[in-house]
Parts: sequence; structure tokens; C-alpha cells
Amino acid sequence: MTPTHFTFSLAFLLGLAGLAFHRSHLLSALLCMEGMMLSLYVALSLWTLQMDTTGFSASPLLLLAFSACEASIGLALLVAVARTHGTDRLQSLNILQC
Repeated sequence: MTPTHFTFSLAFLLGLAGLAFHRSHLLSALLCMEGMMLSLYVALSLWTLQMDTTGFSASPLLLLAFSACEASIGLALLVAVARTHGTDRLQSLNILQC
């Protein structure tokens, strides 16, 4: 495994670990997911450049578009939760009360 692949794999795993273990605020969960998506985007872009194929050149842009949609939906949910509950702490949210 090259150092570049190791770096992006480690960045993804750190984002996943942050999402799994530090779930106190909704904003921190959203930031961990964005870090995971950013590492996937860069890794997919580098993989496409290394393979020298034009067939996969749209894949990083498609992933980036889905990542932007995920970020906008996450921020909209963050604003809605902060307005209704007064905080973004995940412990204050109850699915049964929605």
C-alpha cells in the first residue's frame, strides 16, 4: 500500500471512528461524514487519474454532487432540530416524539 492510499484510508477510518464514538452533537456527526466523503472523493479522483481511463472520469464528480446534497440536507436538519429542540445534542432527540 502506497503512502497516499494509506493516508486516505486512515482519513476515512478516522472519520468513521469519530462518527461512531463521538456522537454527542449533530454538527460533529455531520463533520465526520463530510470528512469521510472528502477522503472518498480525493481517493476516487486519484484512482481515476492513475488508471488513465475516461470511463471513470465522471465518478468523482457524481460523488461530489451526492456529497453536496448530503451536506445541504444535513444542515437543513440541523437548523430544524436546533429550532424545535433548542440544541443539537443527539441525546435530547427522541424518535418516538417526532
